[in-house]
Amino acid sequence: MRDEAIHPTGTPHTDNRQPLAVEHVSVGYGKRQIVRDLSLRPMLPGTLTALVGPNGAGKSTLLRGLAGLVPAKGRVHLGGQDLSAMSVGRRARHVSYMPQGLPQGVALTVLETLVGALKAVAPASGAVSGEEAARRGLAILERLGISDLALRGLDRLSGGQRQLAGLAQALVREPEVLLLDEPTSALDLRFQLSVMGLVRQTVLEHGLIGVVVLHDLSLAARFSDRVVVLHDGTVRADGTPEDTLTPAILAEVYGVAARIEFCSQGSLLVLADAPCPGRRPEPRARLPPGEGAGEEGRESAAGGPVPRGQGPCSCPEIAARSLTPS
Repeated sequence: MRDEAIHPTGTPHTDNRQPLAVEHVSVGYGKRQIVRDLSLRPMLPGTLTALVGPNGAGKSTLLRGLAGLVPAKGRVHLGGQDLSAMSVGRRARHVSYMPQGLPQGVALTVLETLVGALKAVAPASGAVSGEEAARRGLAILERLGISDLALRGLDRLSGGQRQLAGLAQALVREPEVLLLDEPTSALDLRFQLSVMGLVRQTVLEHGLIGVVVLHDLSLAARFSDRVVVLHDGTVRADGTPEDTLTPAILAEVYGVAARIEFCSQGSLLVLADAPCPGRRPEPRARLPPGEGAGEEGRESAAGGPVPRGQGPCSCPEIAARSLTPS
């Protein structure tokens, strides 16, 4: 994990960016609490943290709470600034959030949404001109490899293209904290790799604090400095990919027999062999309409975490070891 962020020129940042502290945070929808009294070690500038866990674990809800989009109790501090006490508009100057999907029925082009995103968070020192906003928007689209979509309406984009447009909106703001909710879920293999590579590069070069929700554990291991495993709204593991993505933890949290291996290039791979016998998750009640946008709202009825009190499964694969690179 890096302690200092690096400019593209290779020189250290000098703007003294501060870590993000999350202490005793609870988030829910209505009377239902999804994330409970959650605390994390400070997230440092120039690092990328992946939030992983099964459906309904609280990943998307936590991200929305950090972004200020749903009420949250506890402390969320960026250095000496209390983000919890800020309005959504003021917090957006520091924190950029990419949802799982963009709103439907928006009659704007991709470039127009980027210009609007920039003007909405223009610093108090001076507004961004339309020409400058367009230039920066086009530069981001070029980096993402989707400059051909600049003048296309959002309502004419495929699911994957909409996801890339949402990522462009998050990146163009040049925030201190970048929150991405499943940025690769609708992308093909090529764009999954290019997007995660670009996100990591941007975090490193500009000293951002990156937090990304991912379901692909191998992607999380490859591109993240740190992995936080969530289970039933709490932290089950927090550390390097090698420390957190172990057969025992995957059996307990996901209910699968898994192996951890390393490819010839040294990348950690998570290989899930089969569900653990006797570890069928109990269905969770569906949230009322309009509550819990994100994975907890859409998918909780399809499955949930393993009931508390059940230990790791006893299938032979769980005795498997975490292999070390040869």
